[in-house]
Amino acid sequence: MTIGMLGAGAMARAIARHLIAGGSTVILSNRRGPDSLAPTVAELGPGARAGTVEDAAAQSIVFIAIPWSQLPSTLGRIPSWNNRIVVDTTNPIEPPHYTVADLGGRTSSEVVRDMVPGARLVKAFNTLTPAVIARDPREAGGHRVIFYSGDDEDAKAQVGALLAACGFAGVDLGDLATGARLQQFPGGPLPALNLIKLG
Repeated sequence: MTIGMLGAGAMARAIARHLIAGGSTVILSNRRGPDSLAPTVAELGPGARAGTVEDAAAQSIVFIAIPWSQLPSTLGRIPSWNNRIVVDTTNPIEPPHYTVADLGGRTSSEVVRDMVPGARLVKAFNTLTPAVIARDPREAGGHRVIFYSGDDEDAKAQVGALLAACGFAGVDLGDLATGARLQQFPGGPLPALNLIKLG
């Protein structure tokens, strides 16, 4: 499977490394274009490729791993998502000032959903830091928990299978309205919980 990655920062690289280890090819992209990604692709190895935002977004599963402020300009380049699965890893806050974006009373994923018309959105990978996600998910005799939520059961099943292939223990929190509030950072109860599922 070839997976698109919007972003090439610490979170994108951490997730890409696990996806590649799980047998997928990952097309990474950023605002500066494919040539700027040569060092990142070399670091990640043969399973990584550089592409444009449009190249990455054309894949059947696409991860969003870019700063919140870049979402409108990046996602606005894709007019329709044609039922593709989009995995939202973002949080509505970013350095250096860590000001929380005004979401108008909605969860961040509800805001993102409006930016990806026609996509099947799944929220995942937003409750842990890139440094924690980058670690081996198989730890202490178990598997690191990754929470996810969404409204499309097939999309969640495919994301759950990806998580398992990478060595994570996926925990389905239900629909987006319910799960996104639990996952929301800041405000939800689940961010920063680094849990290991034994067995």
